[in-house]
Amino acid sequence: MQQTTNTILMIRPVNFRMNEQTAVNNYFQEELDLKNAEINAKAQIEFDAFVEKLRSVGINVVVEDDDKLNDTPDSIFPNNWVSFHGNGDVAKYPMFAENRRRERRDEVFIRLEEEGFIIENIVDYTSAEHEGFFLEGTGSMALDRENRIAYCALSARADEELFIEFCEDFEYTPVIFIANQTVEGKRLPIYHTNVMMCLAETFAVICLDTIDDKKERKNVVKHLKQDGKEIISITEAQMHQFAGNMLQLRGENDQRYLVMSEAAHQSLTKTQVASIEKHCPIISSSLETIETCGGGSARCMMAEVFLPKA
Repeated sequence: MQQTTNTILMIRPVNFRMNEQTAVNNYFQEELDLKNAEINAKAQIEFDAFVEKLRSVGINVVVEDDDKLNDTPDSIFPNNWVSFHGNGDVAKYPMFAENRRRERRDEVFIRLEEEGFIIENIVDYTSAEHEGFFLEGTGSMALDRENRIAYCALSARADEELFIEFCEDFEYTPVIFIANQTVEGKRLPIYHTNVMMCLAETFAVICLDTIDDKKERKNVVKHLKQDGKEIISITEAQMHQFAGNMLQLRGENDQRYLVMSEAAHQSLTKTQVASIEKHCPIISSSLETIETCGGGSARCMMAEVFLPKA
């Protein structure tokens, strides 16, 4: 099983704005003093430029437009509701915010089949929503697909039992911990694992400072090292610039790239950049509006497609 793919699904926003339902525990979101229509227009410009950059190096980007009728301000972050796996399985996930549940659209599956991908089976975890349990896809989990290890920072959006159920269904070994950030002097859980860690083929970018429990931190480090990954540590301040929210993808001639936002890229030190570039080049794009209002960045915008081709 490969860690990286060259195909991703991205959803072009039509109603992007700050989502009041997610702001309760996503401390990365901030208000912008702009009308919603302006915010959406800016987000579309950022989205289109980002897609263009990815396509220019040979990454296959399947863009599906969001549906206006759904009123889904966060649809630009599809990796939270769906994941696509190499055996033809698709997982659908239970979402914390009610208005995000409308993002799950079967048209997306039809579109991928039209693109020549095979969907064998849909594993649906969404009924957990009725009991108030959530697991928001590859936002809540960082998957080491090659070594079959799944990392999960528990939070209101990442339930331990559901995570273990996913690991049993998809044959991953679970690595569980709590990652905190300082909010008004308190240590509170980070809403998604993928803002504090990124797993690439030969390295991991991670904010170890967020794992307050020494035992848990040691365990995460042990697993990363066992699997031969160079650990590139980032600070909490860098994490707030979305330096943990990155994704490694394959472009033309199987060239690997680490994809991130401009803010994330600019927050890195020369040494960190050099450490990453030993493994692969960096692609970055300005996502300022999306990051500020959405509280998510480059990684959240890309749902990796590992499905087999017809």
